[in-house]
Amino acid sequence: MIAHIALAIGLVMVVEGLVFALAPSRLEELIKALSDIPHETRRMLGLACVAGGVLLVWLAKGAFGG
Repeated sequence: MIAHIALAIGLVMVVEGLVFALAPSRLEELIKALSDIPHETRRMLGLACVAGGVLLVWLAKGAFGG
C-alpha cells in the first residue's frame, strides 16, 4: 500500500517536474490565465479532475487486475 502511494506521488512529481523543466514561461502564462477564472469555476475544474483521476484509477485497477 505504501509503495503504491509512493509510486503515485513519484509519478506526479515527474509530470510536474517536466512542466517546470520544459516550459517554465508557459507555466507562468497558465498561472496568469488561471487567475482570470472565477474561484467557483476553478473549484469545479478541480473536482472534475479529481473525479476523472478516480475514474482512471478505477478503470486501470479493473483492467489490470490490481
